[in-house]
Amino acid sequence: MAEPRSTIWETMQERGHSRRDFLQFCAYAATLAGIAPAAHGKVAEAFEKKARPPVIWLHFQECTCCSESFIRAEHPVVADVLMDAISLDYTETLQAASGHAAEKCKADTMKAYAGKYILLVEGSVPTEADGVYCCIGGRTALDILKEAAAGAAAVIAWGNCASYGCVQNAKPNPTGATPISKLIGKPVINVPGCPPIADVMVGVVTHILVFGRPPELDAQGRPKEFYGRRVHDTCYRRPTYDAGMFVETWDDDAARKGYCLYHMGCRGPVTYNACAVTKWNERTSYPIQSGHGCIGCSENQFWDNGPFYQHLPSFPGFGIESTADKIGLAAGAAAAVGVAAHAISTNIRKRGLIHEHVAESVTENKSE
Repeated sequence: MAEPRSTIWETMQERGHSRRDFLQFCAYAATLAGIAPAAHGKVAEAFEKKARPPVIWLHFQECTCCSESFIRAEHPVVADVLMDAISLDYTETLQAASGHAAEKCKADTMKAYAGKYILLVEGSVPTEADGVYCCIGGRTALDILKEAAAGAAAVIAWGNCASYGCVQNAKPNPTGATPISKLIGKPVINVPGCPPIADVMVGVVTHILVFGRPPELDAQGRPKEFYGRRVHDTCYRRPTYDAGMFVETWDDDAARKGYCLYHMGCRGPVTYNACAVTKWNERTSYPIQSGHGCIGCSENQFWDNGPFYQHLPSFPGFGIESTADKIGLAAGAAAAVGVAAHAISTNIRKRGLIHEHVAESVTENKSE
């Protein structure tokens, strides 16, 4: 019989945190989950009264960057509390137990909390050669995944590896690396990125803890709260794109002035993520802010979408209201025309300014 579990509030008390710390943590978690301030009390009530859900965190073909990102969430209480708050029963990376003891923890959780535990998966699963490219404890990743997913109340795919296959899935994909959603017969919450933003991961978990169900998802299984807008739409360099001001080489004056990186291969216009809003490392920065174009790491097959430093020939050139669900092949084709028109109009405008400058110079020389 399953043992009763403590609540998040009880866990925080055991660790010496005050009521103020608890309420601040609730407000932080609610904000990340997109819950309106008026409903923050509901979050506090859930964290105070609901027992912590058991969690199994599996690792397959990956580099552990998702775990590294998760434990670096912005709020100072997260690293100390959240791992215990969700009752992390099994994870090869962070648990103290190993070998048979670790596997027993997983087996006991799946048996005692069937239909109640949350399954977090990091990494893709190889399917070629009977799955021998990734084995743990003498069992293939595919076998382990199917067993754990069968009794899970919710399944979350952390990162691009688990969501889409990432670099392991890139052509020619020798191991047959496959996304989690294509291997199990139940819905999967995809939280892509390489790695995903820590606070986005926390927000997804919070939503499940509070409401007992997944957040609203887009057509690709991603939470709309975090993947509903393109990086391009919220990028601080967007005005320079609209003005036709682009970086052409990494060391030019435009780069030093912070102009748009689209000509350098930035995929912000076709990438849906909260990078420009949420950022990393306590909201310090994100790739574009640090001077490097977005490589589209939260999108499917981003490794096979052409060279990172060559801009895409077309992208959905719509406003901030666009979502991934609304943009299809026809829209992409229409966007190509829009991009071409934008480039032409920009060049015409620039050429006109050049002619004006030359004409002024000629007039000045004649007057002299």
